[in-house]
Amino acid sequence: MIDDPMKVFAGSGSRQLTARICAYLGLPMGKNETLHFSDGNTFVRILENVRGRRVYLVQSTIFPANDNFMELLFWIDAFRRSGVDSVTVVIPYFSYAKGDKKDEPRVSIRARVCADAIEVAGADRIVMMDLHAPQIQGFFHRPVDNLYALPLLCNRIKKLNLENIVVVSPDAGFAKQARRYASCLQAPMAIADKERSGHDEKASILQLIGDVRGKTAVIVDDFTISGGTLAAVAQELVAHGAVAVYAAVTHGVLTPGSIERIDASPIQRLFITDTVENQPVTFSQKIEVVSVASLFAEAMRRIHYRESISEMFRY
Repeated sequence: MIDDPMKVFAGSGSRQLTARICAYLGLPMGKNETLHFSDGNTFVRILENVRGRRVYLVQSTIFPANDNFMELLFWIDAFRRSGVDSVTVVIPYFSYAKGDKKDEPRVSIRARVCADAIEVAGADRIVMMDLHAPQIQGFFHRPVDNLYALPLLCNRIKKLNLENIVVVSPDAGFAKQARRYASCLQAPMAIADKERSGHDEKASILQLIGDVRGKTAVIVDDFTISGGTLAAVAQELVAHGAVAVYAAVTHGVLTPGSIERIDASPIQRLFITDTVENQPVTFSQKIEVVSVASLFAEAMRRIHYRESISEMFRY
């Protein structure tokens, strides 16, 4: 029934974000538990009656990626076997989004495999944020909503009252979204021409397209893992005359060694969101987390009451 209050549950990969979503919605968090056995098996259990309800499950699939993805599938199956009316899966960070194409011989299109598994498990709708490749939405036969952290990150940057800003895309692939940041911040844009020759998460900056001399550069991207690209682009910007460098990234995956690279770089402040919350590193003072709980909560509320989600992103 549409008049039924929402039931929001957390997977073990997103319990803090789910708590913030529920606080925004004024709802108690659903009761459930995840157990991890010594042999590597995962066990999930719903601790309240959900029969006939429209439920929402929040679970990022990272740290550890495979375990959290399998847990996601088990939760979908558990809800289905409990007689729910529908399951909306909220995946703040979809870790296999980078595997969106067959770009070399004899490799798997991992995002497509994951999409098939999520649908077969029984998901009715999927909500994600800043997909690395938006065409991944086409891998699903169910509705997929791709939310953007841009409004919240831009609002935080605006509060810094920075002067003479230039928005910088770390590669040509993110240029389209970087233009949206530039429009929101009413600033020009530059692009770093990046080359990645292997799977070692290392990239080389070949050239910088655009004028950054005497300006405050704001690097924008959808995710960072090693911090290597951000650090390399920041160095290149300073070499080309930028007076200050900031960065705003939706998914701060941040693996061991990344904090040291960022701290050693010219970046003065790195803004990330709470789509990833269980990184194996300790943040330094350069890193600030901007919560996207309000965006997810509003999207979930609009889905529940059959309202438009696109209205949220008129900027």
